[in-house]
Amino acid sequence: MTDGKVLSVNVGVARPNPAKRNGGLTGIDKLPVDHAVDVRAPGPKTTGLHSGVVGDPIGDVKNHGGDNQAVYAYSREDYDWWEASLGRSLPAGMFGENMTTVGLDLNETRIGEVWRVGDVLELQPTFGRIPCSTFQVKMGEKQWLKRFAREARTGTYLRVITPGPLRVGDPIEIVHRPATSIGVSEAFDIYMHRKEELARLLVAEALPSDLREEIERRLATA
Repeated sequence: MTDGKVLSVNVGVARPNPAKRNGGLTGIDKLPVDHAVDVRAPGPKTTGLHSGVVGDPIGDVKNHGGDNQAVYAYSREDYDWWEASLGRSLPAGMFGENMTTVGLDLNETRIGEVWRVGDVLELQPTFGRIPCSTFQVKMGEKQWLKRFAREARTGTYLRVITPGPLRVGDPIEIVHRPATSIGVSEAFDIYMHRKEELARLLVAEALPSDLREEIERRLATA
């Protein structure tokens, strides 16, 4: 059963990052492509291949990319919500996502479920997108970071379970749902705004190890 599909595949173009005082590049500017792209696990965040999407650049390899942020997905439905809220057009790739989806509620996506995208590629949601200054500058909206975080329409990062091609029109099927987990949007909201509930995030077995360690430290010192 198809749960959604890939509406757009977006690959970045490396450009100077105006949000960084010391210069550097960013790959947040992503444009739709009309061909299949290969997706594979990129390895560790700072020392691996960085993006899971072949040919997709990442500038800040300390904070972006790596196995737990190999692919970023955002839904057309959430774009439509933001368009109504902001009163402006938001084309696919505007938020820097590799994959724009349709027909799949990413706010209800569970950490650790598994998507089959097309015939081969399998991806697993890990956590929502925590907005950064580069995103703020790109959007040019006042208080954008706080606004994006408040609404918790974060999209989801994904790790690669089975490598394969990604193309426009690929069906997305949820082939596994974990017995215990939490939704991506709710997990993000707890992480950002409901610190008294942090322990709830630890039920998600597929939570990235570095995030789990951070939460455990915060709980130990609370």
